[in-house]
Amino acid sequence: MADEFPFEISPMFEGERVRKDDMYVELAGPKSKGFELVTAVETDEIEDGKFTLIGPDISDMEDGGRYPLAMIYRIAGELVEPDLEAIVERRNHDFQNYIQGVMHLNQRYDVWLRINKDSIAKGLNSFEHIAKATMMLFTNELPFIEKIEATYITDMEKVEEELAKAMERYAARDERTRNLHDEDVDTFYGCSLCQSFAPTSVCVITPDRIALCGAINWFDGRAAAKVDPEGPQFPIEKGELLDEIGGEYSGVNETAMSLSGGEYNRIKIHSFFEFPHTSCGCFEVVGFYMPEVDGIGWVDRDYTGMAPNGLAFSTMAGQTGGGKQVIGFLGVGVNYFRSPKFIQADGGWNRVVWMPKFLKDKVLADIPAEIVDKVATEEDAQDLDTLKEFLKEKDHPVVKNWGADEDEEVDEDEESTGTSTAMPAFGMPDPAMLQNLPPMTGGGSGGIKITLKNAKVSIDKIILSSKK
Repeated sequence: MADEFPFEISPMFEGERVRKDDMYVELAGPKSKGFELVTAVETDEIEDGKFTLIGPDISDMEDGGRYPLAMIYRIAGELVEPDLEAIVERRNHDFQNYIQGVMHLNQRYDVWLRINKDSIAKGLNSFEHIAKATMMLFTNELPFIEKIEATYITDMEKVEEELAKAMERYAARDERTRNLHDEDVDTFYGCSLCQSFAPTSVCVITPDRIALCGAINWFDGRAAAKVDPEGPQFPIEKGELLDEIGGEYSGVNETAMSLSGGEYNRIKIHSFFEFPHTSCGCFEVVGFYMPEVDGIGWVDRDYTGMAPNGLAFSTMAGQTGGGKQVIGFLGVGVNYFRSPKFIQADGGWNRVVWMPKFLKDKVLADIPAEIVDKVATEEDAQDLDTLKEFLKEKDHPVVKNWGADEDEEVDEDEESTGTSTAMPAFGMPDPAMLQNLPPMTGGGSGGIKITLKNAKVSIDKIILSSKK
C-alpha cells in the first residue's frame, strides 16, 4: 500500500497473531502499562503528520523485552468534535492490525501490542514507522480528519503521568450516558470492529450497555455513524420490544442474524443466561456462573490470580471470546456495571457474589448499598468453599435460593403430589442450556457441580465401562 514503510499494509493482516516465540518486543499489556488516547483540538494547534517520541525507540529495546507504551493522537478538522474522539481512538486497533507483523489488542488502558522478529529484520526499527502509517490510514479512511499528529511514550514515569490524565477523559465520556436509557431512544448502534478476530461477533451499543471493549458508548456510536456512514459503527433500529426485562428487540435480532451469518437470531442485551450478548474477546471483564452458589462472579484483565472457580481471566476469556453466545460466561465493558439494567433479567447486583477488589473498588459507588458488603473479593474468598461460607455469613440474597441442605432427603409426600416450595427470586438457567457450559479446568475445588431441582430427566441408555 505504501512503499515508504518497511512493512506491508493491508486489511488482510487483520487477525494476525504474534506468538511469544515469534515476538521481538511486547508493549503495554497485562504485565506493563499503557493506553491510547485521541483528543480533538483546533486546526492551528497541531502540525499535520508530526511525530514525537518520549522514551526509548524500538532500536533501543532488547529482544524479548517488555515495555510501557502510550499512543496519543491529536486530531483537527471542520467536522471534528469531542464526540468523535472515542470512535477515532477505537480505529487505532483497526489500523495498526493492517500492519504486517504488528499485533494490536484491546483498547483504552488495556491496550497491548506485539511486534514480531521478522518485522525487525525487515527494518522496523522505530515507532515513527508505525505512527506515520497509522496517521496515514486515519486520514485516508476518515476524511473528516484534516490534520493529525502523534506522540508515543515509552518512558514508564511519563506513561503513568499521562495515564492519570487519560483516565479522567475516559470517565468524562462514560458519564455522558448516565441519565440516558434504552427506552429514551429509537435507535441503538452496532459495531463490527472486532469481527476480524471474532467473525460472528454482534456488538450492540445502547444507552444502558456500552460496547464490550468499554471504548464506545451510545453517543460515540451516533457520532461515528453520522460522519462515516459506511464505517464499522452503524444504526440499529430497535423495532418491537419483545422482552422488557431481558432487553430483547426485533431490530436487534434481525441485526444479530445478519452480522453473525445466521449463527444467532436472538439476543437479550440485559440477560446473562438466556440468549446473552455475544462476547468478542476485547471485553474488559468476563462474568462466570458458579452453580455451587448459584451466583455470578466477575473478573477483569488486571486481576492475575485465580477466581473461586479455579480459573484465571485468560482461561475464561479464551472460553468466552470469539463472537459466541456462551451460557455461563459473559463479556462486558466496565461501565455496564453502572447501568440500572445491569443483567436485570437474572437478578442484577443481587446475583453478583465475587469480584477482584480492584474491580469492585472501581465501581463501588454504583453497587447498591444493601449488597456492597455482601460481594466477596479475593481477600474474603479464594475458592468455592470459602466463598460459600462468606455468603452465608453475610446473608447474601443468593443464599435464599440454596433451599434445604443437600444431604436432606426430599419429602416423599411433596414429591408424589408434585408440589414445590416458593419460586426462587432469581431466574435459573435452563438445565439444557447448562449442558453447553465449556469444560472447566484449573486449581479449584474439583470442577463444577450442578443440582437440578424440579427437573425431569429421561435416560435412554446407560453404558458402564471400567477404567483400565
